[in-house]
Amino acid sequence: MIDPATDIRCASGPHVFVEDVAAPVLEEHDRHHLARSLRLRDGDPLTLSDGAGRWVSARFGDSVSVEGETHFVAPPRWEIALVVALAKGTKPELTVQKATEIGVDHVILVATARSIVHWDDAKQRRNLDRLDRVANEASMQSRRVRLPQISYAGSLASAQSMCGDVVVHRADFDGEPISGGVRAVAIGPEGGWTDSERRALPMSVDLGPTVLRAETAAIVAAHQMSNIRHRVTED
Repeated sequence: MIDPATDIRCASGPHVFVEDVAAPVLEEHDRHHLARSLRLRDGDPLTLSDGAGRWVSARFGDSVSVEGETHFVAPPRWEIALVVALAKGTKPELTVQKATEIGVDHVILVATARSIVHWDDAKQRRNLDRLDRVANEASMQSRRVRLPQISYAGSLASAQSMCGDVVVHRADFDGEPISGGVRAVAIGPEGGWTDSERRALPMSVDLGPTVLRAETAAIVAAHQMSNIRHRVTED
């Protein structure tokens, strides 16, 4: 049963991140967005989170006033990750946005042999800053209380090492359906995996009966992993 008093999905008003929910201070760009774009007025409700599991109900104003107790949402039973080949255009933003909304904990952008796009150090810093902002905005929209981590890996081996002991499964046609034991999925570029990349990630999962665009495959994999974790948690 959902408890409306403690489930942030049932809370009123926009959702914003602050450093300390006990003594909240809004960032200037957040305050501007709330007042100008969302047209909040003094006394209007909102929720605040520290991005690490804590959240409170509050009231908007020159100084934000906290209402009631601080709630703490325990971490998920396990984390889920996406390893996504670099792509051109706005595809990385779309992938990060939707993965964040769905509940992915870690998104790793990776350079693969057939990636069209490549990032030098300057592009890496600039693009990761942009994707962090995308993840932050998507976390506010989806009322997350834990911010996801967005990273870059220069190779699949480096991406695997970022996932620690969790085995990264590549999305491919020779795999099994995603199960509860799959906690990190790698999505290849439009040109597909090379033989050496298949050897580097020998475990694979199949995402369905049709050929998916890379960004669609990322969304499907994220949803399947998140849904399995959610069902286990609810049970």
